[in-house]
Amino acid sequence: MQRSQWISVFTGVVAVILGLGYLVLVQVLDWRGGEMLPAPVDLSSAIQEFWQS
Repeated sequence: MQRSQWISVFTGVVAVILGLGYLVLVQVLDWRGGEMLPAPVDLSSAIQEFWQS
């Protein structure tokens, strides 16, 4: 194989390893605490009403 083919194979292997590592990391983080909390409610309208009264 030529040098450029070795570089492309090496790059592909590194990409696959990084992808698998990312998937493992996501699974570990999800397993650790999978409870997703909702986003906080916007309180700007309540604050405006409070200051206007």
